[in-house]
This record gives sequence, structure tokens and C-alpha cells, in this order.
Amino acid sequence: MPSLKNFGEGLLRGLKVTLNHAGRKWITVQYPEQKLNMSRRVRGTDIIWDRESCISCRACERACPVQCISMAVSRGEDKKLKTDDITIDFGLCIFCGLCIEACPTGISIYLGNTYANTNYRCSTFAGAKTGATPSDGRCREIVRANDELLVDDAARPRSGYYRPEIAAALPPQTLLVNQTTYIEDLRKRGQK
Repeated sequence: MPSLKNFGEGLLRGLKVTLNHAGRKWITVQYPEQKLNMSRRVRGTDIIWDRESCISCRACERACPVQCISMAVSRGEDKKLKTDDITIDFGLCIFCGLCIEACPTGISIYLGNTYANTNYRCSTFAGAKTGATPSDGRCREIVRANDELLVDDAARPRSGYYRPEIAAALPPQTLLVNQTTYIEDLRKRGQK
């Protein structure tokens, strides 16, 4: 017959472990209500283009190792190059950052600072896998062009990858480092 002493010993050990961990910060977060900030120099899942500063030299297109960037360029009335059409296939992009490093202006193309970039639909192009462009046979929803790529720091913040002046303005990293609790985030939102 088991002794009365051993009867509650396991229960007490379990409660001790629970109490030891009760004061710790949470490892998981309440996503999507609470989003953690990635590193300021992260290679996010977006490419952001600045039409105003782009000189249409196509250096980003040439630097891309998977040829996911496609640009159509022409001369304007002032004899300067202008971008008529720019398309990026995010199904092909490996987010290597070579397009950002190749840009001679240093301010025309950026990687995004987001990681929640998903699509729920996938409709293929008409004539998929029969054309000559890299996007043939891919989902239409993961190909972005022209105005969809423009700078919008509220919806699609720029990463500080290869751009230290952008990194200085981004919020500090909370993913795996300096993580805040859900209650602390709620308090910060209430103070704004």
C-alpha cells in the first residue's frame, strides 16, 4: 500500500514548477494583436520602390540573381530615363538584397521590415508556363507592380538593411530580444 507521504509529493512538485514559471515573461505572444518587432536590418518579405528618386538605370534588374525584377524604361521629353513599368515577382524573389546594394542612388529601393505578407488566393496567369517571363506559371497575387511597390511607411515600413539612416528610425527589436509582455504593450498603446 502506498504511503500517505508519497501521495501528494508529485502534486506539490508540479505546483512548485508552475509557481516558478508564473512570474516569467511569456515566450509566446497574442498574435496578431501583439506583433513583435524584427531586427532593424532584417531582410523582410517585401521590396519597396521610390519612384521619385529612381533614375531608371535598371541596375537592380541586372543585379537580381533570379531575375524577379522586370523594368520597362523609356526617355521622357527632357531626355531623362523614366520607368514606364516595374514588376517584381515575390514568388521568385529570394530577398538577397543585391538589388538594394546595386542601386546607385542609395534611396530608390529598399527591403521591407514586415514578415506577415501572405496571400490566400492563387490564380495563374493566362497562358501560364508558355511565355518567356519569369512570372509565367506563378500566382498573379504575388506579383506586384508600379504603385503597389511605392513607399508607404505606415503600411509597409522599410527595413534598415543596407540603409543605416532608416534603421535608426525603426523601433527596437522585441523578437527574442527585449520582449515585452502583452500587458506592457497595452499600456504603451494607452499612453499614445
